[in-house]
Amino acid sequence: MRFADRVAIVTGAGQGIGEAYAKALAAEGAKVVVADLNGEQAERVAKEIAATGGTARAVVVDVADPASAQAMADAAVAAYGGIDYLVNNAAIYGGMQIESLMKVDLGYYRRFMAVNMDGALHCTRAVHKAMRERGGGAIVNQSSTAAWMAGGFYSIAKAALNSLTVNLAAELGWMGIRVNAIAPGPTDTAATRRVVPAELIDPMVQGLMIKRMGTPADHVGALKFLLSDEASWVTGQIIAVDGGHIVRL
Repeated sequence: MRFADRVAIVTGAGQGIGEAYAKALAAEGAKVVVADLNGEQAERVAKEIAATGGTARAVVVDVADPASAQAMADAAVAAYGGIDYLVNNAAIYGGMQIESLMKVDLGYYRRFMAVNMDGALHCTRAVHKAMRERGGGAIVNQSSTAAWMAGGFYSIAKAALNSLTVNLAAELGWMGIRVNAIAPGPTDTAATRRVVPAELIDPMVQGLMIKRMGTPADHVGALKFLLSDEASWVTGQIIAVDGGHIVRL
């Protein structure tokens, strides 16, 4: 119960890895704000947490909208008295358009970047004062191994998120707020199955050092470590949890 009496916001927590994150934090005592654009999915996850004895509430949020991000933070403070942790997991991924940089509709591109890149900044700006009032906190951004690959605008957004992580860590460190990121490799979620054609899954797995797709549960350990006091001197880091997908020397 390392997170007992702590308050955590997890964005994009209505499914996939975000859902696994929310449930894992609640299982270790955190009061969790399950934040998602899809209110029905957020409510489902919050109810499932409550059914197992945890504490959670659902909040609808559009992370691309600073006012919506602030309303999410205000709801967390109103419900639980403060904010200790933020997990910036929300992103456009499942169902995303697969288009080249030369041809992608610029309106879609801007909306994509507003969610996948700017969303983490909006949410961090919304919560940092409440975290400072608690004596500090920890933020984990959801990156991707795509950040180190040529994967179009998705890769660009994740590379920018890595830089944002380092810059936020430098800017917020004096407040006692640590900022790190997890970069998942190929992970078996409903969103991935919508994005990656079935015939490409096996060749992708064969390129990994550990010959299997990841699961949402594979990422939970890294999240709990980065949020916990065990990582009290860890900040500005991007940790790949990827089965050996990407090697950086």
